[in-house]
Amino acid sequence: MLWQSYIKGFKAYLKLERSLSAHSVEAYLNDIDKLSQYYQSLLKEPKLSEISTADLKLFISWLNELGMQASTQARVISGLKAFFSFLMLEDIIQSDPIALIEAPKLSRKLPDTLNIYEINSLIDAIDASKPEGMRNKAIIEVLYGCGLRVSELTDLKISNLYPQIEFIKVIGKGNKERLVPIGGVALKLLDIYLKEVRVHANIKKGNEDYIFLNRFGAKLSRITIFNLIKSLAIHVGLKKTISPHTLRHSFATHLIEGGADLRAVQEMLGHSSITTTEIYTHIDRDYLREVITQFHPRS
Repeated sequence: MLWQSYIKGFKAYLKLERSLSAHSVEAYLNDIDKLSQYYQSLLKEPKLSEISTADLKLFISWLNELGMQASTQARVISGLKAFFSFLMLEDIIQSDPIALIEAPKLSRKLPDTLNIYEINSLIDAIDASKPEGMRNKAIIEVLYGCGLRVSELTDLKISNLYPQIEFIKVIGKGNKERLVPIGGVALKLLDIYLKEVRVHANIKKGNEDYIFLNRFGAKLSRITIFNLIKSLAIHVGLKKTISPHTLRHSFATHLIEGGADLRAVQEMLGHSSITTTEIYTHIDRDYLREVITQFHPRS
């Protein structure tokens, strides 16, 4: 492919200059691959400098015809914008063909959340008498109590715990560090897990500093956390479709509904833009129902 050397340069740029994770880099490369697939379907292989805005509009129509959702189309356009910006930066192209193309409008869907009773039911369903029980209780408490992404939880290290001041250091997207408060209940369960359970583990070399380990003494995988949440939801008969991210949504929603400052929540979640955090400013539906019942003359 004519583009291969430029794609390699773009990959190095994302890893070295933008410090993106391997997962994020792969997502960007997949976006470029979509454009490559489009030209393959046309039996064409143009130079990057020959691609026009009109060509890219036809490409987006092609994505639409394939039945690709608006959110996925927006993701692809975002990836291509980054790629063409890189090409401009390197003087490989003289004008940016995607600069004037806007991503499709996305509906701001409210994320699913759990109330405190549902969260307690998940924790109560864990059998603490089993070796992994205390670990799993600590996992749920830390996910909900600190609002972590699942990858941030699996990467959490003992050296990043500061129990004296009740903070943990989290490595988020783009290797950005942030300090997040951790509550007493989560700290207590972590302490019990570390001192009474983890201390007996046969830890695999290179995993000594990771907090949460599997039965083989290695760092927990994201899939293990997903399966834990799913199995607990089934066990307690929870009808909602939930994932580890649901606990992060619940953390943010409960803080906002409790009157927390939006900027503070943004900082704790590690959002680069406050626009992302604003989705949590929705008002509790039960509260709205109470207002209607109390004040509307036709209620």
